[in-house]
Amino acid sequence: MDIIATLKELCLTSGFATISVQQLIMLGVAVVLLYLGIVKQYEPLLMIPIAFGMLLANLPLAGMTDEGGLLYYLSKGVSWNIYPCLIFMGVGAMTDFGPLIANPSSLFLGAAAQLGIYVAFTVANLLGFSPAEAASIGIIGGADGPTAIFLTNNLAPHLLPAIAVAAYSYMALIPIIQPPIMKLLTTEEERQIKMEQLREVSKTEKIVFPIVVTLFTALLLPSVAPLLGCLMLGNLFKECGVTDRLSDTVQNALMNIVTIFLGTSVGAKAVGETFLQFSTIKIILLGLFAFAFSTIGGLLLGKLMCKLTKGKINPLIGSAGVSAVPMAARVSQIVGQKANPSNFLLMHAMGPNVAGVIGSAVAAGFLLTVFG
Repeated sequence: MDIIATLKELCLTSGFATISVQQLIMLGVAVVLLYLGIVKQYEPLLMIPIAFGMLLANLPLAGMTDEGGLLYYLSKGVSWNIYPCLIFMGVGAMTDFGPLIANPSSLFLGAAAQLGIYVAFTVANLLGFSPAEAASIGIIGGADGPTAIFLTNNLAPHLLPAIAVAAYSYMALIPIIQPPIMKLLTTEEERQIKMEQLREVSKTEKIVFPIVVTLFTALLLPSVAPLLGCLMLGNLFKECGVTDRLSDTVQNALMNIVTIFLGTSVGAKAVGETFLQFSTIKIILLGLFAFAFSTIGGLLLGKLMCKLTKGKINPLIGSAGVSAVPMAARVSQIVGQKANPSNFLLMHAMGPNVAGVIGSAVAAGFLLTVFG
């Protein structure tokens, strides 16, 4: 009888007996995201940790997100904005700002490609979201996951799971989303334009650049200092030539560790009570809207610059102004080469692409200053 009573008690207190409908749905969502990350390879380095964190957080009675649980402590790195800044340090250590320095006009393309942030902010506000929530939704248009997490965590932390999933999903879908817009807004003749080779950038310029950018942006918008400061510190490690060990650590070991912690912690915040709401669907749709308009903004300025320079700039590089490095630049290269097999736009597109990283961070700093 003791054995039967023990087995009965075990069954009644197991997760199978206590699991809710919401938890079942969220576990299903986690499995779908795992499929997208593993089989479809949509941003797998972050999609898989996010999905598995979601799975762990929605296991009944596991208590992993309760005070004292593993995910409770890991998620402090998100709540305190530690992980997004460290990710930016790694991105900086892997980024070559040479194309941007060689062609400073790329900054304008990077700025124009933030159009979707402000368009989506306006639409979200009209749909009933608060200004802080609308700003967090709009930042999806920057196509920068860490920036989206940083801003949302400060302005609307309850929307963090939906915004993070949307941001990284659309980053992974750049090769699908952008080409139709690029072909719609440019002519065959424009797509065939070949650009002159960029000038060689000196080592001194590459060392001075992160210092100057940090000073200027942090003095202009102090709230953006954590993100851009870490980005430029990582880049300085790479370019100064005397911190190779630090650069290697930031690019590899630190980046990998923080990616695991960030993804798992963000996924752990996606519990049924907050994620399974109609607002989540609206956020995902608004994120696509924001991303499309960011691409449009970069392309339209690219077309204007093409006309002003009498055909010296291929407008396709404007679409790379979103900050998904280097994927957006590669898409510009692919679309341009389909129109003209001898066209090599990658390095030219990298200028707006890295400018977009700075642009999205500055946009986040502006929104945080206004609505924070």
